[in-house]
Amino acid sequence: MAITLEAPTVLVLEPRRRRLPAPGLVAAVAFLAVVLVAVAAPGLVAGADPLAADPMRALEAPSAAHWFGTDQLGRDVFTRVVHGARYSLSIGVASTLLSVVVGGLVGLVAGLAPRAVDEVLSRALDVLSAFPEVLLALLFIAFTEPGTGSLVLAIALAFAPRYGRMVRAQTLLVRRSGYVEQAVTFGLSRVRLVWRHVLPNVLGPLPILATIGLGAAVVNAAALSFLGMGPQPPSPEWGAMLSESRNYLRVAWWAAILPGATLTLTVIALTAVGRRLQARFEGRH
Repeated sequence: MAITLEAPTVLVLEPRRRRLPAPGLVAAVAFLAVVLVAVAAPGLVAGADPLAADPMRALEAPSAAHWFGTDQLGRDVFTRVVHGARYSLSIGVASTLLSVVVGGLVGLVAGLAPRAVDEVLSRALDVLSAFPEVLLALLFIAFTEPGTGSLVLAIALAFAPRYGRMVRAQTLLVRRSGYVEQAVTFGLSRVRLVWRHVLPNVLGPLPILATIGLGAAVVNAAALSFLGMGPQPPSPEWGAMLSESRNYLRVAWWAAILPGATLTLTVIALTAVGRRLQARFEGRH
């Protein structure tokens, strides 16, 4: 009886190809890097004084001397846009951080509290979420005086319900999970249970959602500043710049369009980066 020996099958594993980032994402990150440089050190990008006026050069079109032209007072629009990034981004970041803290605490308490307390807090979050965020911010500023501090508080309180509802839902989900119930059975104290098991799983998505919400906060800050509720002129805040230049659109479109385009591109870039981080967190990339 003849015995034939077959050669063993060799599996060749091809190296996994690394997916290159999308060009749009690269452009968004590059643009945000420039914006962050403008926020941290605006003098490196535009060294002129954003408040320096020259009435003899008012409403000049974009040129080599003034890349974004000049406004109605002869101020360099590019310089004001660069220095205004610190105002707009600082208001957006501060209000987003405050809204995450306030909303997160309310959502965490609602998810861990007895049913009656949870019902009251969750209904309050639902009622606040039913109103447009700009309207809530306007109602708050109506009882205070316009200014940067009032604007930060108003946007933070308006955005807090969205984070509160998310944290409450995550807290209830983690609270009813098997490993938490097992930890309760083993006699783990409530404080250690919350600190070791609930908080790490609940707070994980918050930074990503805050990155996405930062763009909305910047837009709302500019909208309220446009209405005169934020930093007052001659501060080079983007919304205030749009408000000052809206009456000169027919003769000097650049004074409003270029700051508005910068605001739009900043929000788009923030949203794109936030969506990418969210996709990686959820395992979709």
